[in-house]
Amino acid sequence: MSITLPNQNPTSQGTVVEQTRAAAEVAAAVGVARNFPRTPDVAVAAMRELCSRISVAERAFYEVPNRGAGPSIHLARELARIWGNLDYGVRELARNDTDGTSEMSVWAWDQETNVRSTRSFIQPHQRMKAGRRQDLTDLGDVYLNNQNTGARAVRECIFTVLPGWFVAEAETICKTTLRNGEGKPIGERRSTAIEKFATINVTEAQLIEGVGKPVQKWDAGDLAALTRAYSSITIDGISAKEFFPEQAVTIPAIDPTSPEYIDPESVKS
Repeated sequence: MSITLPNQNPTSQGTVVEQTRAAAEVAAAVGVARNFPRTPDVAVAAMRELCSRISVAERAFYEVPNRGAGPSIHLARELARIWGNLDYGVRELARNDTDGTSEMSVWAWDQETNVRSTRSFIQPHQRMKAGRRQDLTDLGDVYLNNQNTGARAVRECIFTVLPGWFVAEAETICKTTLRNGEGKPIGERRSTAIEKFATINVTEAQLIEGVGKPVQKWDAGDLAALTRAYSSITIDGISAKEFFPEQAVTIPAIDPTSPEYIDPESVKS
């Protein structure tokens, strides 16, 4: 016979089952990690081969004006996969539509060494637009906003757990790959950059203004910076205006002798 104390809710059978399942899952993961430990030399070789690919290097970094730059969540995920026996994720614990906030939790856990990094935070249902906070009401927008913020927090957790030397070498190889461009001629790489930005409505004139040089003088460093900007815009959701301000539209003057010319003095309110 069970006794329920006043003003106290008994633990449901479903909760007990879930807690038992979660504990068993953690124990199984630790057991597998110990039975099949990683081989650091193999992981390093795989990392070097991966980071020498231009498609990986182009997504390996982020850069946001006046907010910082560094290795991206995409590089963090790839390195976590290669290092092995590492679990990470983001979870929405609770959502309060009245207050417009979500309680979030993120983690990265090395199941082999039992090193764990966690973050918990309250995420407002808002995003920055034109320097101001904009409330989000659409469920899809709220979800994406939570996931984007969670992904950045997961990135920090993963890099906290991974060995520093492993991450540093990966960054160095990716930067070298960006500079060399897998052997493609610099002219071809310039044209490719212009074409890629055209797909997100950034003009060649805006790129020239942003880089501060004519296209013919863009070097490997300039192209690497453009690659980081493109990834931040297309992947991390940063506005293109933060990198490339919109150019003012100039209206050409009309010749006074032209039939289209209207004398302002002749127009009366």
